[in-house]
Amino acid sequence: MGQGTPGGLNRQPGDRKPDGSDKKDKKFEPAAPPARVGRKQRKQKGSEAASRLPTVTPLSKCKLRLLKLERIKDYLLMEEEFVANQERLKPQEEKAEEDRSKVDDLRGSPMSVGNLEEMIDENHAIVSSSVGPEYYVGISSFVDKDQLEPGCAILMHNKVLSVVGLLQDDVDPMVSVMKVEKAPLESYADIGGLDAQIQEIKEAVELPLTHPELYEDIGIKPPKGVILYGEPGTGKTLLAKAVANSTSATFLRVVGSELIQKYLGDGPKLVRELFRVADDLSPSIVFIDEIDAVGTKRYDAHSGGEREIQRTMLELLNQLDGFDSRGDVKVILATNKIESLDPALLRPGRIDRKIEFPLPDIKTRRRIFQIHTSRMTLADDVNLEEFVMTKDEFSGADIKAICTEAGLLALRERRMKVTHPDFKKAKDKVMFKKKEGVPEGLYM
Repeated sequence: MGQGTPGGLNRQPGDRKPDGSDKKDKKFEPAAPPARVGRKQRKQKGSEAASRLPTVTPLSKCKLRLLKLERIKDYLLMEEEFVANQERLKPQEEKAEEDRSKVDDLRGSPMSVGNLEEMIDENHAIVSSSVGPEYYVGISSFVDKDQLEPGCAILMHNKVLSVVGLLQDDVDPMVSVMKVEKAPLESYADIGGLDAQIQEIKEAVELPLTHPELYEDIGIKPPKGVILYGEPGTGKTLLAKAVANSTSATFLRVVGSELIQKYLGDGPKLVRELFRVADDLSPSIVFIDEIDAVGTKRYDAHSGGEREIQRTMLELLNQLDGFDSRGDVKVILATNKIESLDPALLRPGRIDRKIEFPLPDIKTRRRIFQIHTSRMTLADDVNLEEFVMTKDEFSGADIKAICTEAGLLALRERRMKVTHPDFKKAKDKVMFKKKEGVPEGLYM
């Protein structure tokens, strides 16, 4: 009891028999077929694996990159074509540049400026410069010969002096600068007194330009020019500014020293150019300030400069009253030394009216003080009559200096009103300066 029989006394109902006689045993299942047929593919290594690209399905991002690269390719193709064209056109540009350099060498640099005196034939002319004699020279083929005429300004070769160019603007640059483009701000209302002088200059300068028929009806020729003379600071230049402000005619302003040039013949030439431009722009007014710089009395000159000044004055005399009619060109001269001028310059026919500018009287002083103090803030204690009735000789410029100095004294003390002591100090200071630093009453 307790001993099991060999061979399975203790076997359970579901156990398999050792001899395989159990009917319910699992059926035989064959092995799975191999994954591929043929030789076994070796795994690729090295450069072959690196060069092999995987199959990629393009996305929208890849398409955008492709379009971008195609655009870059188009730009590169255009650049290549442009470079090819540049290389092809470069010889032509070099040839044109070489031709231009030859023309520049022919013209020469720098070029001298001269005048065409006479045309001999189509290719030759006689020219002159301000520093040398006349020359018989040739005319270059590239110069427009239709515009060449005697008296015009030309460009000449610096060595052979042949005509290589034409100056289109034949007006002297110095004359162009003399033209007053912007009218001055001063008017007749800014001039204190001088009623008789204003009336005379209106009759001699403005009326012939605005109403010439009045002179024709009465049977006289209008005055050709006037001269303004008097003490310094009496309003000569101020009146000329008022004339320029009130008239619509062309106004040319010249200082007498501008007519004095370095080279022989340049001064008379500048005078001729001045009156020629005035005639072209007529009606016009020529104002020559400080005429005593060129219009002094003639005497035996001992230097070339003095003789050149006299030649300039002779040309001015010729332009004022020569064979050519001046037409609608009026001349205003101004000086404070009329006694030093040449009598030929002041004779009737050249200068028909001499207008004197005296020192202001009491009425004129009062008017000038009113003009200069009209915009000033004056204190209640200011008494201008004290300065109007003074015995000191004031010019209009002195009165203006007194008003300006009084304003500066008030400004120095940080006051917005000008007081009577300010005017007294300003008057003493101006008179001290006028008398060349000598105090009044020092020497009895």
